[in-house]
Amino acid sequence: MYDFFAAFPVLELVLFSSWCDFAAVRWPTLRGRRRLDAMKSPLIYEGTDPTKVCAVAIRTNQEGDYASLVVSGSFDLAHAKQVAQAVEKVEEGLGRCRSIDIDLVHLERIDGTGAILLARLLDRLDVEGRKTRVANNQNPEAARLIALYRERRTEHMRPKPSGRNPAARVGAFASEMFGGGTVALDFIGRCAASLPKVIASPKSVDWRSLPRLIQEIGADALLVTSAANLLVGVIIGFLGVSQLGRFGAVAFVPELVVVAHFRELGPLVTAIVVAGRSGAGLASEIATMKVTEEIDALRSLGFDPVRWLVVPRCLALVVTVPLLTWVGDLLALVGGLAATTAITNMTFHAYLQATLDDVTASNLFAGLIKSPFLALAIGLVASGQGLLTHGGAAAVGGRTTTAVVQAIFCVIVISAVFTFFFALIGV
Repeated sequence: MYDFFAAFPVLELVLFSSWCDFAAVRWPTLRGRRRLDAMKSPLIYEGTDPTKVCAVAIRTNQEGDYASLVVSGSFDLAHAKQVAQAVEKVEEGLGRCRSIDIDLVHLERIDGTGAILLARLLDRLDVEGRKTRVANNQNPEAARLIALYRERRTEHMRPKPSGRNPAARVGAFASEMFGGGTVALDFIGRCAASLPKVIASPKSVDWRSLPRLIQEIGADALLVTSAANLLVGVIIGFLGVSQLGRFGAVAFVPELVVVAHFRELGPLVTAIVVAGRSGAGLASEIATMKVTEEIDALRSLGFDPVRWLVVPRCLALVVTVPLLTWVGDLLALVGGLAATTAITNMTFHAYLQATLDDVTASNLFAGLIKSPFLALAIGLVASGQGLLTHGGAAAVGGRTTTAVVQAIFCVIVISAVFTFFFALIGV
């Protein structure tokens, strides 16, 4: 259906205008007419008195391969048919022009209908390889409205790239990686710059969503993270018995479980599970808000999306992930105890005593210190990917997948950096 109307934009606008006229006849009440008036004028920019009647015209000033299109009149739903005819006529007369500017100085009135027709004209000219520009010095509001509708159709109108040799593909991939790193650093910088503003203006943060986020990220994820850490403790116990038992060193299995899980595997496994579960949820939620223009609505209301959305989600992760890690450490000890006592002659009391001797502050806090940083990485990656979403439902799924992969990779890298740092300082 979308492709059909995209091919016949005039038919789309005529049918919509006819439906509005039919609604005016069927709904003669004052409320119905008010709803109809509100529906007929979405996103209207008025340069002069809206009651003024003026003809629709697009005048072409051509010099060689350069053309200037001077738009005048009311480019709104009421004049949709005239606007479509004027756009079609001027497009036929452009001929071999390679550079085209649109002058909006004499534009009296424009709404979403006129902006769509002008945006589609510019998109078609771009696809043909022509250079287009909208002069926004005298009428910036109308220029922004046209640009808004052009952004929605950029991916749809973009021509397919031609085949490239392997060297060019490698270069393009390296360039995209550098661009992605620039975008990531820019987002981190914006988040860091928003912290003083949060302190200065606490009402700019959606604090009411914080309890819900803690419930979803922490309490709702407790079962799956606990099960994962319990099984990891069992695995470490079995491996410790099978390897250390050959040397008669089964007594060191409790120490292996404590050191391996408390310092490394506990924070890492918990963060990976949270990244796959909560990170995907946060990324898809923000991506859906971006696609449905809720992010734009927040900006129009004066709210910064970074402070309103990103800050509470990162804060909820920083609070809950260390708690989930601590619970997972306890269950890993239970798993190691069950595995060791099940296949060896070590008693419960002996295992417990050996475990208590090895649970030191350095082993415990070495893992808990890195947990907030892992949580912050998950929140920044998930939120950043959600805010970068453009397109429809497919874009939401793609960004969610990217967020999970990048979050897990960042978690592993940060954990390795902390391990290297602790080894350097001898902790």
